[in-house]
Amino acid sequence: MGIDWITLRLRIKPAITTLLLSLLLCTFSSVQAQRTTSLKINEILVINETNFQDDYGVQHPWIEIYNASAGTVNIAGCYLTNDINQPRMYPVPKGDVLTKVKPNQHLLFWADSQPTRGTFHLNFTLDPVGSNFIALFDSDGKTLIDSVTVPAGQVADISYGLVHDGWNAKRLDEELRLNQSYTGGDKLWIPFTQVTPSSNNFILDKNDKVENFRNNDADGVGMTLTAMAVVFAGLISLYLLFKLVGHVAVTLSHRRVMKASGVSKEAAKDITEQSGDIFAAIAMAIYESTELHDVENTVLTIKNTARNYSPWSSKIYTLREMPNKK
Repeated sequence: MGIDWITLRLRIKPAITTLLLSLLLCTFSSVQAQRTTSLKINEILVINETNFQDDYGVQHPWIEIYNASAGTVNIAGCYLTNDINQPRMYPVPKGDVLTKVKPNQHLLFWADSQPTRGTFHLNFTLDPVGSNFIALFDSDGKTLIDSVTVPAGQVADISYGLVHDGWNAKRLDEELRLNQSYTGGDKLWIPFTQVTPSSNNFILDKNDKVENFRNNDADGVGMTLTAMAVVFAGLISLYLLFKLVGHVAVTLSHRRVMKASGVSKEAAKDITEQSGDIFAAIAMAIYESTELHDVENTVLTIKNTARNYSPWSSKIYTLREMPNKK
């Protein structure tokens, strides 16, 4: 039977096309996930008096950047500015491995007007009295990635940030629409008395499971019964497991003995079905045949023991020293 090459090619071509399109889509999705557009200005502290210190031990205003994507994003080559007319005010230096922001992680920049102190020290600072415009531009210096205007009148050591890391107005509207129990309010940017540099803006201060136990089982009776049930269930499972293993081991041992003795399964079944009287008679016969005493088994037989050694001939009793004349 010959091969229809034309039909085979017509079948393979769509499959190859589908595979190439899938690979292209995956590659494009991966590139999209790692683009700088996923970077968000997340939190700003304008007046830093007693808060977080930089690597020189000094308090300065800081700007926190958050990576909202599922891939690592390198912020190197992007621009930070506080003037919309100067989008290329501070170019983030390239070549620093610390500029790579991992998924759902943060990066902190110090607005101290001292760029010579390192990659994360900006060449501008923030106005403690008036409002502050902050923007992040892409590496072309034209594409705006994210921006925010911090209102005037900021309080010392109280930051201004997103209600949740990386959220935007669309995400907040969706949360308000779908989650009736959401208590974060309807504002996207809020002040934080609990300042969280290089950390999540919203930190859980309680465990839902613990709170549920506290409300539904204050005395711990349910937890105790649950723990005991788990323990006893584990013990019963082990008992059944060991019993099953023992039964299987005994069965295999009996089969090996039967195979070595040449006894069939039917013959072994006949042996096991014999009356107990027969086994008792066999045991008594074996006992009588192997017993060494006669009927008067309480009679003791004393035999003489020949000893070639006599203590009177021992050298330890010979006179080795002269008698003491004292």
